[in-house]
Amino acid sequence: MPVFRIAIIGAGPAGCTLGRLLYLSDINFVIFERESSRDVRSQGGTLDLRPNKGLAAIKAAQLEDEFLQYARYDGEALAITDKNLKSYISLSGKTSDKSGGRPEIDRRRLRSILLDSLPDGAVQWGCYLKSIGEDLVLHFEGGRTESGFDLIVGADGAWSKTRRLLTGQTPIYSGICGTELYISDIATRYTDLYNLVNKGSIFSYSDGHSVSVQQTGDGSMRVADWGVRDQQWVKDNHIEVLGALGVKKMLATEYKSWDPQLQKLFSVADDDSIVTRSLFMIPKGSRWVNKPGVTLIGDAAHVMVPFAGEGANMAMADAMELAQCIAACEGKEALIMNMIRFEEDMAQRAYPSQEWSEQNMEDMFFTVGAPRTVIERYVVRALLHTMGPAKAAVASVFVSGVGEGILKVELCEREEANKRALPLWACCKHHDAF
Repeated sequence: MPVFRIAIIGAGPAGCTLGRLLYLSDINFVIFERESSRDVRSQGGTLDLRPNKGLAAIKAAQLEDEFLQYARYDGEALAITDKNLKSYISLSGKTSDKSGGRPEIDRRRLRSILLDSLPDGAVQWGCYLKSIGEDLVLHFEGGRTESGFDLIVGADGAWSKTRRLLTGQTPIYSGICGTELYISDIATRYTDLYNLVNKGSIFSYSDGHSVSVQQTGDGSMRVADWGVRDQQWVKDNHIEVLGALGVKKMLATEYKSWDPQLQKLFSVADDDSIVTRSLFMIPKGSRWVNKPGVTLIGDAAHVMVPFAGEGANMAMADAMELAQCIAACEGKEALIMNMIRFEEDMAQRAYPSQEWSEQNMEDMFFTVGAPRTVIERYVVRALLHTMGPAKAAVASVFVSGVGEGILKVELCEREEANKRALPLWACCKHHDAF
C-alpha cells in the first residue's frame, strides 16, 4: 500500500469518521479543527442514524459496540402534528430491540465516540483555516502554514474555505430561519412536556411555521422554531438585540394561536440556551471541476436543509466511501482518478437527499393548509427514500381518518400491521405528485 499523507479540514462527523476509517487502514492523516477544544460549544440536538448511511459508517469504523452504549431506540418515537397538536403521523419507539431501525444519538455523544477512537494528536485544535493556495498550501490564522499533502479533504461545513478553491458556489438562503432553545432537566421540572414528547420527537407545522421538539440523552429537551421569514429577521431578533426575555416575548406573539403546550416550550426554555440562525443550502445538482489534491465531503459538498434528517447521515456515508476510495489506490495517479469517480458518485448519491429535504420544506412551509394538505405525499416520499420503491409499494401501515386530505399513519411491527392495516398506496391519492 502506498504511503499517503491526508489533511482533513474539520473535526465534525464527516471529518472524524474519515479519520477513523483512514486510521484503520494505516493511512497517515491529520485533522485541522478551528475550535479550541471538543467542548467549546454545544453540538446541537440528536441524530437518527440510518442503516445504509450513518449506521453503515459506524460499523465500518468498528464502533458499533460504543455506539450501542448510548443509542436510544426509544428515541425513534415521533409525531407529526399541526399547531393544535392534532396528530397526522405517529411512530412509537422501541424499548430494547437493537437489531435494526434508526436509533437516536446525541450529536455531542457521537462526536465524542469518534474523537475517542482517533490516535493521540490526530486532531490539531485551534487551527483556523484562512485559505488554501493554488499550490495547495494551507494558510492558518496567525501565519501558520502546512503543505506536502497528497489530498486535502474539506469537511469544514456549510461555509467551507476548502470549497472556495474548487467552485464559486456558495450556500443560498432557504427562506427559513428561526430560534433554537433548550430546556434542562425536563423530566423533573416539566413532567407534562416530558410526557408529551414521549422520549422522542414532535414536529408541528402550520401557517408557514414549525415547532420541533427532541428529547436528548442528557435529560434536556431541544426546541426549535422555524418559519418563513426574511433573512434580516435573525439580526433583528437575535438574543444580543432583544435579550432572552425579548426573544421569548417575540415567540409568544408569533405563536399565540398555537397549542398552549407548544407555547410553554418557549416560555420555560433556559435563558442562556437561545440561538437564532438561518438555514442555507447548496442548490441540488451543483458540481465542481475536479482539482487534483482536493475534495469535499459532508456539508462542505452539499449542505441541505434539515427537514429530512439526511445531513449527518450523508456526511458519514461520504466519509466511508472516500476512505474506501483512498485505501483502494495503488499510487498517486490512481488517487487522482479515484477522486474524480468519488466526486461524481457523491453528487449522484446526494441529489436524492437534497431533493427530499427541499420537497419536505416546500410541503410543510410553503404549501397552504400543511400538514393536512401534504401529509399523504410526505409519507410516501419518506417510505420511498428509506425503504426503496419495491418495499414502499407493499409497505403496511395502520391508516385511519382518511378523507378530506387527512391521513393518520402509525407504522407498526409487520405482523401486527398485516392484521389491521391497508397498504399505504391504497390510501394515497397524490402518490404521483411528489
